[in-house]
Amino acid sequence: MGIKSQQIQIRVTAGQKTALRRLAKRANQDLSSYILSRSLPSESARFENLLRALRDNPDSRLGLAALNDFLSDLLTTQIAESLRYADLAGLSQLLQNYVAAMVEQACSRKRAAPPQWVREVTPLAEPYFASELKALRSHLLLAAPVPFKRRNLFVDSSIGDRV
Repeated sequence: MGIKSQQIQIRVTAGQKTALRRLAKRANQDLSSYILSRSLPSESARFENLLRALRDNPDSRLGLAALNDFLSDLLTTQIAESLRYADLAGLSQLLQNYVAAMVEQACSRKRAAPPQWVREVTPLAEPYFASELKALRSHLLLAAPVPFKRRNLFVDSSIGDRV
């Protein structure tokens, strides 16, 4: 986190300030930290929200696309803290592996160590191919990124690098 050298002033009523102080105290934070945490959620909170969205709608390719965008935008310095924990409970074995492979791929691209939980996700017992077309399977066997292959996931990441 950068050095805090700037200030923002906001106008609130006395009641609002009292309520904010009470909420900050309940969260074990000072007033500034509390307001910042609510207005600029941490990257780890965004990661948790993306996993929750996948849990709520496991068939959503949009959820995986959003996760891909999030991982692509993370700075190398943010990876360790942002991805330290992942609550994969409630996700199918396929989605657990998909998330783990995506995180591992993002870490590899940014030359960062993947979090411990990635290694704890058991790879799929049976191969999963992103397409039902038998003619594409040989292509997918070659095109899939290594973290996906290790998890028995065969996807094509050549178009826009989205998996």
